[in-house]
Amino acid sequence: MMNDIVKKIDWDKTPLIPVIAQDYENGEILMLAYTNKEALKLTLSTKIAHYYSRSRQKLWKKGEQSGHTQEIKEIYIDCDDDTLLFKVKQNGVACHTGRRSCFFTRVDTDEELVAPVEKEITSYSISDTLYHTIQERKKADASKSYVASLFEKGENSILKKVIEEAGEFCFAIKDKDKKEIIYECADLAFHTLVALGIRDINPDLVKQELKRRIGTSGIEEKNSRKK
Repeated sequence: MMNDIVKKIDWDKTPLIPVIAQDYENGEILMLAYTNKEALKLTLSTKIAHYYSRSRQKLWKKGEQSGHTQEIKEIYIDCDDDTLLFKVKQNGVACHTGRRSCFFTRVDTDEELVAPVEKEITSYSISDTLYHTIQERKKADASKSYVASLFEKGENSILKKVIEEAGEFCFAIKDKDKKEIIYECADLAFHTLVALGIRDINPDLVKQELKRRIGTSGIEEKNSRKK
């Protein structure tokens, strides 16, 4: 039966298909994610929701960092065989913001309504947390958000800021001031994340590239890029 579900989907036509995760007991819509053939097979074999992250370009087990896993109770496929519905037991919260559902902002009213955070999630890396915050602030009020003000000014202003912060970091290194080096490095890292946000590049992809280079000569790496 498990293989029947996998075979029903035309993976050549649609290598990634959307998945709606719904609370098994009360019917609440928790999130929308994507799966590929490998992730679906893992979901079916483990009975724990696995997805494919488009931003990180890799498989992920829901709750692998936070512990907020989704236990599969039922799986449905739609009439076109290209969308799945996971009915799950949600352990903890579904959203990385600490809210029960990813659909926590109501916008069909005169005043935007936002559901409160239920649990603070501290297990994500600082780069992931900052990147998510940067993405969320892109369209915020520029008068109230520094990140939003950067995006409002445009790409050139953001890149100019990265160059500026890189220069200040280098001067701090030259001055041999440890406290200032750390401060300026943090500024550079933050504004680099903002620049990555321009192209919607998750910092995890940078981590994956650094991991790939482990054990590889820097000289060999540079030479391979010239080919």
